[in-house]
Amino acid sequence: MYIQWQTKYATRDFCPCILICFFYLYFMSDLLNKQRQQIIDLLKEKSVMKQDVFRNTINAFGMMREVCREINSDLKSEVEKIDKRVSLNFFEVNQQAMQLKVAGDLLEFYMHTNVFEFERSHPMFKTGYIKQNEYNSYCGIINIYNFLADSFTFNRYNDLGYLVARIFVNREMRFFMEAKGPIGLKHNTFSEGPLTKEVLKEIINDLILFAISFDLFTPPFEAVREVTVNEMQEKTSSVSLRTGKRLGFGSSDDSYNEDLMV
Repeated sequence: MYIQWQTKYATRDFCPCILICFFYLYFMSDLLNKQRQQIIDLLKEKSVMKQDVFRNTINAFGMMREVCREINSDLKSEVEKIDKRVSLNFFEVNQQAMQLKVAGDLLEFYMHTNVFEFERSHPMFKTGYIKQNEYNSYCGIINIYNFLADSFTFNRYNDLGYLVARIFVNREMRFFMEAKGPIGLKHNTFSEGPLTKEVLKEIINDLILFAISFDLFTPPFEAVREVTVNEMQEKTSSVSLRTGKRLGFGSSDDSYNEDLMV
């Protein structure tokens, strides 16, 4: 009789524990399945979209490489007839970077390997194109810098370069561009169609015109009045003496563009 009583009440106490464990495992399994599906959905949509953006950015950079080669070849043959001292060259640094040297200027094209999203306060989010599908706002970036050609020729590692433009390419191969003045105004919103070689040629020609017009200014006397003995005596002093087109003129801001790209 004692055994019957013990079995009866032990089973009564044990049943709730079984039910609790059962429901816990059920809900945990359901939660894990939902999490798994959410991960798969994000990988299928967002990660695939980013791969499309990256592929398009690579393709855009490849077109840009071809255009730079063509421009260099075309201008080089013409300029050599005028004066052989004026040199033009194209250099492929690696898969992400290339340089177009035009006389005393050098344009450095650099493709970033990551995909970027804009902050919600960015004007692009006010456009119908982005409102239609927010994935259209994800972009790859190609940065274009302007350096003095001598900075690379003489390994002046402290010399300054200037970001003159940024080209953004999205999943549909549509693009827009950030730059000061007319260059930026031409392409300050997403294009109606995919980026083409013809459009890139127009952009690069504009950048060459800008670089040639963006002259090297003599820095203010106070900005360069001090120099160390080491900088003057070492054979590598050129590495230490920094040069930039607007050195000493507050070149860390955008004022250099405002004067030249209007």
